[in-house]
Amino acid sequence: MHVGIHVMRFDYPGGTAHLRQELLDGCEAAEQAGLTWMSVMDHYFQMMPAGFPADDPMLEAYTTLGFMAARTSTLQLGALVTGVTYRHPGLLAKIGTTLDVLSAGRATLGLGAAWYDREHEALGVPFPPLAERFERLEETLQICLQMWDPDDNGPFSGTHYQLAETLCSPQPVSRPHPEVMVGGSGERKTLRLVAQYADACNFFATSPGEIRHKLDVLHQHCADVGRDPAQIRVTMLHQAPQLKDGDLDGFVRDVETYRGLAIDTLIVSPPPTGLAGFLRDAVGPAVPRLAEIE
Repeated sequence: MHVGIHVMRFDYPGGTAHLRQELLDGCEAAEQAGLTWMSVMDHYFQMMPAGFPADDPMLEAYTTLGFMAARTSTLQLGALVTGVTYRHPGLLAKIGTTLDVLSAGRATLGLGAAWYDREHEALGVPFPPLAERFERLEETLQICLQMWDPDDNGPFSGTHYQLAETLCSPQPVSRPHPEVMVGGSGERKTLRLVAQYADACNFFATSPGEIRHKLDVLHQHCADVGRDPAQIRVTMLHQAPQLKDGDLDGFVRDVETYRGLAIDTLIVSPPPTGLAGFLRDAVGPAVPRLAEIE
């Protein structure tokens, strides 16, 4: 099992003036620790529904990923995940392509249906009903894949998006295209989209039984569309409370309960006390231990 880090907060000690250095040190520490993945949230405001003040610092995701790309050489980089409402799909495909080119093929385009109504209303971004957001998510997946097809420059005509051309130059470095991740575990819509379009999925670490059930549902969707589920990389986001408390053995014991579920990458989130120190002192020692878990 590989290990990744998901940067959810930017309110580190030292404030805004120290934030750039904290991210620089975090990138260095992540690669030195042997991590394979680094992601950020894609939000305008911090997540008030998760218990954080909305006015806590929140950096724009793809600017931050570009900064990380320039300071790393091995980490796979992506947003976990981009709300489909935040950017027009043609622009999003260009952004994802640019990240892939400038990171030498290390970009993952993570997509989801979006959920945070307050930040949409605050900044005047349309927030359609859930059913429409899923329709837009599917069209966005189709548009990105078409823009990454050098033999198909459009047009694209959908219910919600119409593109006269899908020209994308330069094309991505990754072949056949950057990894596409669909985040979420909704059994009827989300996992169907994973089976049909995605190269990777992401679950929250709930329980081994729940994850096993979600994978069974995903495998059935794969069978319905004639897809080999082994083609889909499974990742799981873990809050890692044991690591934050300094209990490495307890963390490893918890992760071992997911053994046998073919989870490729376990992604942990750091505490607000600092990114680099957590990676160096807590996550680094966990990497070789988790490498033994299949």
